[in-house]
Amino acid sequence: MALRARLEQVLLAQRGAFYPWAPVCLAAGIGAYFSVREEPDLAIFAVLLGVSALCVVVLLKWRSVYMPLIWAVALGSGGFILAGGKAYWVSGPVLQWHYYGPVEGRIVLMDRSASGAVRLTLDQVVLERMPPTKTPTRVRVALHGPEATPQAGSTILITAHLSAPSGPVEPGGFDFQRHAWFMQIGGLGYSRMPLMLLEPAKASAPISQARYTFSEFVRSKIGGERGAFAATIMAGDRSSMSQETIDNLRHTNLAHLLAISGLHMGLLSGFIYAALRYGLLLVPALRHRVPIRKTAAVGALIVSFFYLLLSGGSVATERAFIMAMVALGAVFFERRVFSLRSVATAALIVLVWRPEALLGPGFQMSFAATTALVTVFAVLRSHDIKLGPKWLRPFSALLITSTVAGLATAPIAAAHFNHIAHYGLIANLLAVPLMGAVVIPSAVVALLLWPIGLSGVGFFVMELGIAWILEVAAYFAGLHGARGTIIAPDAGVLALMGSGALVLALWQGKARLVGTVPMLVSVLLWAQTTRPDVLISDDGKLVGILTKEGRALSVEKGSGFVAKGWLENDGDIRSQASAAQGWGSASGNAILPIVHARRKSEVEAADCKENQVLVMAGKRAREMPCLTFDLTSLKLSGAVAIYFEDGEARIRTAREITGRRLWTIAHDVNQAR
Repeated sequence: MALRARLEQVLLAQRGAFYPWAPVCLAAGIGAYFSVREEPDLAIFAVLLGVSALCVVVLLKWRSVYMPLIWAVALGSGGFILAGGKAYWVSGPVLQWHYYGPVEGRIVLMDRSASGAVRLTLDQVVLERMPPTKTPTRVRVALHGPEATPQAGSTILITAHLSAPSGPVEPGGFDFQRHAWFMQIGGLGYSRMPLMLLEPAKASAPISQARYTFSEFVRSKIGGERGAFAATIMAGDRSSMSQETIDNLRHTNLAHLLAISGLHMGLLSGFIYAALRYGLLLVPALRHRVPIRKTAAVGALIVSFFYLLLSGGSVATERAFIMAMVALGAVFFERRVFSLRSVATAALIVLVWRPEALLGPGFQMSFAATTALVTVFAVLRSHDIKLGPKWLRPFSALLITSTVAGLATAPIAAAHFNHIAHYGLIANLLAVPLMGAVVIPSAVVALLLWPIGLSGVGFFVMELGIAWILEVAAYFAGLHGARGTIIAPDAGVLALMGSGALVLALWQGKARLVGTVPMLVSVLLWAQTTRPDVLISDDGKLVGILTKEGRALSVEKGSGFVAKGWLENDGDIRSQASAAQGWGSASGNAILPIVHARRKSEVEAADCKENQVLVMAGKRAREMPCLTFDLTSLKLSGAVAIYFEDGEARIRTAREITGRRLWTIAHDVNQAR
């Protein structure tokens, strides 16, 4: 009874503060779905649906102090069902063999790959000698041939190599198969041939046409990298940005300026709201007859919606629009704009619309930063802490905002991207104010002056601001030690850290300090993370051995994406060619010497001894006395990691971690062939 009384006392003390926990419970259910190794049976979904329905009935019929716990169960079950339902909803065919031939499709997205190549995402796909039931809903093709600038919405024909999306580059790594599944991409590839325009863009894709037409217009007004930056932030079109500029922005923690996210949407909606509000106040006839603040909020919301459509509607932009919609809705209904309840509402909408977004760095960083900022400024307000004299307060608020947002997102960025921008805070303090005070307002002015042919005025001022931002990025990225590296944490470390941070931010009372315990534990676990002694790619074409000098790679060219992923997860900034220089000594001095047969002649002549490891980029013709990984076994297991412990080899495979899920079943069909 004492325990029950204590629980009731705790729940009563948190009354009125449970709503921000709703998206946390929903996210827990979504995370549970993605963490299981076997695709749940439909019976499990039926049981959880029954549990959710029962919880709703209880909540309608019964009023008790325990209602928050019932809500938690209902939301957790609902999150699991929601994620599973979305996974089935987006299901589609995946290529079941390597395809080479004509590819016909309509362009729905244009961007650039990590190597800088133009990349086209196509729908309405037609592949030669392939029935529609087996043709992927979407495919993505990187253009390595003649530079082409096709128009979005147009139908093209191109000769390309295509294959199914590959799994993680190492066990526990980023699961691109799952990512591609939710994007409905069933084939990836490249082409070195020129494309042929079959049909120009139709009126059925007016938004895509308007987007890229507007992007070309912006680049015609602002040339070079500055114009590419302007087109990116105004139309979400990154296809003309150079890799050097993108790297500079990443290494100075300014890459968030490229994503049309909370900053851009917030600045745009805030500028439009302020302009409409003060503009209406200047009209005496409307000043006392029209609800000024509500009218301005509606106008800002309409403009933000059109900005969402024009920008291409990426996940980050949708998330930003939802948060702007919640904030403007709070103004309309006369509620507090910046509160944890507003953040929670935005998170709920995003998770219901795109449950898979939970696993992405964009969702995690956006809501981590927003939650931290709202929490910190709420503490400052509740304790009546002044930020200095009035003239200093904007600068103090900017410093606090950049520091808090940077600290909140730094662990997430480090876990996903394995780097730390040492000069990121300084670069943001120098660049972000100009983004809000010059670049975004001048972009809006340019759009307003466009109909009368005076947009050049706004674009001129905008270019000055962009030039400063790019100069700041280039300067700090060029400084010695600008980019720090960190190894990738084990699975669960980031979730443990996030759970502690949520307790610290959302729980009421001194007990919130308990949240620091899991955060400290996660830091210790991260510090003790061990990297695999040996890594083997899923096609057997690359092997990496961990040495005191870093990971030694078996080849200096080829498998570049895999090599880059391994080195980044090791916290190593060396190039593949540099890492390959130590292969000769590393392969022979490993606890179990590694023999790598990569070429056809090497595979045919491959041999090994009992105390060796043989990796073959082909199928073995006979049994070997050593530990052998050939193309047949690697296709079934995916990438392999080997840990040497007490003289024994402990093997982990990518498939052991990803399990048998909807997005891997099609891959299993491929291997069966």
